[in-house]
Order: sequence, then structure tokens, then C-alpha cells
Amino acid sequence: MTEWDIKKLQILRTLSERGTVTATAQALLMTPSAVSQQLSNLAKQVGVPLLEAQGRRVRLTDAAHLVLRHADAVFAQLELAEAELAGYARGEAGEVRIGAFSTAVPALVVPAVRRLREDAPGLDVRVREAEAAEAYELLAAGDVDLALSLAAHAPTARDPKFTRVPLLADPLDIALPADHRLAARRSVRLAELSEEAWIFGGSGPWSEITTAACEAAGFVPEQAHSAAGWTAILAMVSAGMGVALVPRMAAATAEGVVRVSIGGDQPRRHVVAAVRKGAESGPALARVLDALKEVAERK
Repeated sequence: MTEWDIKKLQILRTLSERGTVTATAQALLMTPSAVSQQLSNLAKQVGVPLLEAQGRRVRLTDAAHLVLRHADAVFAQLELAEAELAGYARGEAGEVRIGAFSTAVPALVVPAVRRLREDAPGLDVRVREAEAAEAYELLAAGDVDLALSLAAHAPTARDPKFTRVPLLADPLDIALPADHRLAARRSVRLAELSEEAWIFGGSGPWSEITTAACEAAGFVPEQAHSAAGWTAILAMVSAGMGVALVPRMAAATAEGVVRVSIGGDQPRRHVVAAVRKGAESGPALARVLDALKEVAERK
């Protein structure tokens, strides 16, 4: 197979444009003899004559024009590659895989992806929903490039494998049945709900967050029902089966449910992003992190 030399093809292309060896040499800052030697070497490489004498000048052969047709396609592809590489260097190209817990996907990830589609359409963002703890397992295994989770389930800032980026302190509200005695209030204290039946998951981050918030208010919540999904939790609240903590970032609603803010020392859950140590300097990943931070700042 012929080994194509990009520099020699560029010389041939310039000769086609400028018409003479002398003009080609001037354009490329070469000597005329160097131009002639390079073109002679190119003809030997491709195995066909590329130039023929025409008086005191030279003319491109039909074979040379055939070579140039393909060379034009090569140069166009190289221009495209250069443009894409420049975009990659600016964080406008490449692929970033995100692992995120359920409520973070619609609240943070989707708005960030929409923004990136406008600002960096060449950047391919892949999203994978994962439980809070699982997101970091995926990150450590190399299955995702960025993990969105809760601070309680994130690796500590001292973990040498990851870089943590705080994103959001998400306030927690209380979900009450519409006919509850406190439903008309603008805010309530968790201690006022110490005798209520509570609805939260049997395990996992939301169970721990609910228990910790109630214990900080001075009581241990009575878990009357266990559910993990907001649809099930709010359906039971609507039916008067209990009350539940709901993160403000979750857009969960249901008929017959009132969300009331919590007064005093309002509990919050802290949302963080994490990447493998050193990866945050990669242009594509940095672009995604910036978009996530911009969305979080507007919450």
C-alpha cells in the first residue's frame, strides 16, 4: 500500500492553485528545487507521473488531478478533525457518563444536559440512574465519569481516589394530608409531629435522613409504613396513613397532599458530585460540572 505524505500532497495542491513551481515555493517558504524534489518523490511513491513539461512551465497530469481529488477529501477530513479537537480542548466534544440518584436526574442533570446541548452540541452526555451508594461504586469501577449523590453516602473529602464538589443544600419539607390539623400552617416544627405515623423507606439514604432529622428534633419517628418511591409515599400521605419528609428538589406532588416548610433548624440533604481524582481537569468533564453547578445555584 502506498504511504501517503501529507506534506507532499500539500505541495501538489499548492502547485495546482499557484500554477508554477516558483510561486508554490514562495507560498510555502521553500526553494524551487525543494518543491521539485518533493513532487518527484511523491510521483515515485504513487508510481505514476504527476507533472509534465509544457514549455518552460509544468502541467499537472490526469493522474495528479486524480490524486488531488482524493487529497481534497483528506484535507477536508483533517480540517474537521482539527475543529473537533479544538472543541474537545474547550470541553465542547467528548463523552461524559453520569450516575445520579433518582431526584437529581430531573432536577439537576436534565436541565444541565439541555444547557449543554445549546452551548456544546458536540458533547455527548450519558445518564444512568443509580442509588446514592451505588453511584460511587460505578465511579470507582470506571463505569461512570461523574457521580451525583448525597453527602452522607459520598466518600469523604480525604479519600484520595475522588474529588468532591458540593452542589446543593436541599431543604426538606413535610408532606401532610390536606385535612391534617397543621396543613394550613406556613411552617411547622418537626417536634409537633412526634406523635404522627411516619412513612419512609425501610433502608437506604431516605430512611437515614428521616430518622436523623427527627432525632435532631428530639424524637424517634414511628415508621407506620415503608416505601421508597415518591408516588407510593405521597399516595399513602394523601390517604391519611401518615406524614413524610419530602426534599424540595423533588417535584413530587399528589392530590390531597400539602407540602409545608419546616421552621426552626430546617433539615437539609446535601447533594454532591464526585469524579475520580485528577479527572476534574479534563475539559469535557469540567464543562459538565460547570453546567451542574449553574443549575444548582438557581435552585
